[in-house]
Amino acid sequence: MFAYIVRRVWQMLPTLVGVVLLVFILFHYFGSDPAIILAGQNATPDQIAAIRQQLGLDQPAWVQFWIFLKQIAQFDWGRSWATGEPVSELFKTRLPNTLTVMLPILLLDTLLAIPVALGVAYVRGSFTDRALMVSTTVALSISFLVYVIVGQYVFAFRLGWFPVQGWSDSLLTNLSTFVPLPVLLAVMVGVSPQTRLYRSFFLDELGHDYVRTARAKGLVERTVLFKHVLRNAMIPILTNVGLALPGIFVGSFLIEVFFSIPGLGREVLLAVNRSDYPVIQASTVYLAMLTMLINLATDLLYKVVDPRVVLR
Repeated sequence: MFAYIVRRVWQMLPTLVGVVLLVFILFHYFGSDPAIILAGQNATPDQIAAIRQQLGLDQPAWVQFWIFLKQIAQFDWGRSWATGEPVSELFKTRLPNTLTVMLPILLLDTLLAIPVALGVAYVRGSFTDRALMVSTTVALSISFLVYVIVGQYVFAFRLGWFPVQGWSDSLLTNLSTFVPLPVLLAVMVGVSPQTRLYRSFFLDELGHDYVRTARAKGLVERTVLFKHVLRNAMIPILTNVGLALPGIFVGSFLIEVFFSIPGLGREVLLAVNRSDYPVIQASTVYLAMLTMLINLATDLLYKVVDPRVVLR
């Protein structure tokens, strides 16, 4: 196991270097000049040159790239060009707020979709199965913006169950007051595709010979479903969860904007509008690193759910 982890981490390094090089090239050769953006429309050439010197943009490309690599190695991205706040401090203070919203969405999406999908797969072709598939199709056809607008109007303005926007320094207050509405709306959107996908996984397992053999041996249906079908379907489910994690992280950006949550996603969107390259670069590289680590963790979980899996 340890040798496999070391080998996988070693294999990640070329990918990470490629991501870093691509990010550097895109931001330095294809993006707008941040000095012109920060200086404003009425700035003189001397003011623009002074800003370029202050940001280190007047250095040769290889010098800037070397500084970029040192920042990644030291986890020190300097300061935001727009606000002057250290990027590391920005991540430290904003990321917990993002996780407060993102983790409940991931857990509820998975915990709700698995039993529902297993149940409708067992009664395949029934009225319940058809009704649920129609409902999930309709849910998939509606934009998330519609969910946000209708959800805020119904649950916040009309019923008064939740506040529309807000945040506090207390984790308990956030989880009980400000998080439920955005999480509810996100789960309403996310659980539909997960249910349809997991249903197909379970249907595929129910058609295998080992299920018929287990039933022929006299095992009760609950044992067949939960001990055999669910366990064998966990590998594609884990794969889907691993692939969905970065997507949920990116999707939380919109949630933070709509509900005024001071998370990392809202800061990234503000940085894009301001051409705040240090914040954008740090977010891009960290998201790439997170994706690779999630893939590694998913591969390790394969061995946990199915001991027959051999890690090579």
